[in-house]
Amino acid sequence: QDNFGPLWIPKKRVTISLNTDNLPLYRRIIEVYEKNDLRIEGEKIYINGIVADEYTFKMDYYWMMGDNRQDSLDARFWGFVPEDHIVGSPKIIWLSLDKDKKFLGKIRWKRMFMGIK
Repeated sequence: QDNFGPLWIPKKRVTISLNTDNLPLYRRIIEVYEKNDLRIEGEKIYINGIVADEYTFKMDYYWMMGDNRQDSLDARFWGFVPEDHIVGSPKIIWLSLDKDKKFLGKIRWKRMFMGIK
């Protein structure tokens, strides 16, 4: 069974309550992508030396998932992707394979070069 979520995806200029329960989801964003100094002392969270119980995001973020959920190293492993790290978006299906078929029968010819909505 696949139980991941519910999940809130950070948006620019949106403020969330911050606590030691939800910090693991957003820590990389706060420290690495938004370049803040973050430390925890007991139950208190410090951002740039100031006690913080909320945080306002500076950028939009995305949650990227592969099309093969059971065998995909996607955002479930590496987390949110900042908007400034995205270099493109898919427009067509280039190749689609059926893993249960053999050789040329694997290719799903009708899906090739279909547009993505």
